[in-house]
Amino acid sequence: MTLFEGPIWLIGCGNMAGAMLEGWLRAGADPRSFTAVRPSGKPVADGVRVLTALPEDEVPALVLLGVKPQKLDEVAPSLAPALAAETILVSILAGVELGALRARFPAPATIVKAMPNLPVALGKGVIELLSDSTDTAARDRVERLMAALGHVEWFEDEAGFNIASGLTGAAPAFLFRFLDALAGAATELGLAPDQAARLAARMAEGAAALAAGSDATPSELARRVASPGGTTEAGLKVLDSGEGLKPLMLRTLDASRRREAELAAVARRG
Repeated sequence: MTLFEGPIWLIGCGNMAGAMLEGWLRAGADPRSFTAVRPSGKPVADGVRVLTALPEDEVPALVLLGVKPQKLDEVAPSLAPALAAETILVSILAGVELGALRARFPAPATIVKAMPNLPVALGKGVIELLSDSTDTAARDRVERLMAALGHVEWFEDEAGFNIASGLTGAAPAFLFRFLDALAGAATELGLAPDQAARLAARMAEGAAALAAGSDATPSELARRVASPGGTTEAGLKVLDSGEGLKPLMLRTLDASRRREAELAAVARRG
């Protein structure tokens, strides 16, 4: 299956880039179209070429920049000369703005910021996209590639992109923490730990599918679960209190947003 014509380089293949690669291969992409460049040289998937240095035998059609943001200035000097005008550069580096990317990679006409989340490995991710490119064909190629990993949305500015990426990029970790806390509470009340964890995960799977497929808001769905004076309502009163879930989530997302702004400032300074 051809999701994208031409060689794709993965510069760094850690948890997120690795999840994206897994999702593309799961969707039927040819592993021979990918080259993972990673210092360790550790294999990533059957059929995918892994190198410890940039390939010298090809010009990439697309480069996925997936190193840690703090490593940007370590890889940019050697990577930039290897990119052509027609190379599409896709960055999944949190906090690194388009301007900072263009300052380091002047050749590519199309640079795209993307923020995926780990469920891309299953084709159930959410991917935000942002670009200043006017090349509609290039943007369409990126969107088609990313759509194989899940739900895709374009943004018009960095501010909206950053808020959304905190919501979907970081929030799976917050959800996992919530499930851990939920299962932990059930364990404290007497349920076996493995059973509590299993039931919490399965509950979340079904509830998320219901929310994603329903026209009703999550608030309305919660009301449908809760009977007046019942057990669910008693628990919701705790979550809805002044020190409950909403202010906690606001502080949580704001902390992520502030850290992204700090990373952006560092990348801007170079």
